[in-house]
Amino acid sequence: MGEPTDIHAAGAECARVVRPAGSVAGQHSSDGTRRTAMTRTLRERVGHWRRFPGRPRLWFELLLIAVSYWVYSLIRNAVPEQERSAQQHARQIWGLEQHLGIAVEKSVNHAVNSVTWLITGMNYYYATLHFIITIGVLVWVFRCHPGRYAAVRTGLFVTTGIALVGYYFYPLAPPRLMTGESFVDTVAVHHTWGSMASGDMAHVSNQYAAMPSMHIGWSLWCGLTIAFLTRHRWARVLGLLYPLATLTVIVATANHFLMDAVGGVGCLTVGLTASRLVYHRWAFHLPQLPHQHLPAGAAGQGGPTLPRPATEEPEQPKVAASSR
Repeated sequence: MGEPTDIHAAGAECARVVRPAGSVAGQHSSDGTRRTAMTRTLRERVGHWRRFPGRPRLWFELLLIAVSYWVYSLIRNAVPEQERSAQQHARQIWGLEQHLGIAVEKSVNHAVNSVTWLITGMNYYYATLHFIITIGVLVWVFRCHPGRYAAVRTGLFVTTGIALVGYYFYPLAPPRLMTGESFVDTVAVHHTWGSMASGDMAHVSNQYAAMPSMHIGWSLWCGLTIAFLTRHRWARVLGLLYPLATLTVIVATANHFLMDAVGGVGCLTVGLTASRLVYHRWAFHLPQLPHQHLPAGAAGQGGPTLPRPATEEPEQPKVAASSR
């Protein structure tokens, strides 16, 4: 009788010896669970950041804009000025527009050039508003719509990046530089400072970076941003008119073909779509304020709620009937 007891005791001892190995496996399992939980938490935080961007930091945005514009100017102006290819591409674009029946650039250029005060104003418009309006809209969104700023800015930056690809692989002579055509270089004729690629500034700028037109890409970005985010009807109208006015200016000054404008619209479409993929929503549909600045209790109701469109009137609170 004692022998089975001894064997049982020995078996119990062996079991006690084996258990530490089992505990190590359990520890590995626990580590795997913690890693899984950490990965899940990281994914949730990234997903939350993508849906509800935080408040932008001024120093970071200024640095990002400065570096980005420096890189943009460096790449744009460092592209080899392939005049032969640029002239060939210009003839291709001009021939395509003639085939489509939309080759109106020369007529507009000559008609507006005959009105000195008008073409002079357009030259200065082309040189200045492209930067002033774009920077102004960025500052406005940063201050008044910080929850949407990152997504709106991302759309603009991607748009510009796509344009750089076009400048490098498709050098294009603008209409005013086409050989064999009678387009008027309005800056050279009227001696106005209206283009980085005309007159004294021609030697520091790539003259064949015309496709796509970032005057159209940026102005349409400005117009859509203003139209979607402002609550003032007059501002929405001006926002929508801005890219149309810019289109008139780039054609009248012979700086771009109409197809360059189409290229600019295409780049903006890619930019806004990329922003949509990153932030899960269109930039203009994100909350106006960052998540952490929403009223307390909003997070407990399924996250921040979207603000009402500018065209809707705020809902009036319902007053409960008093009991008698």
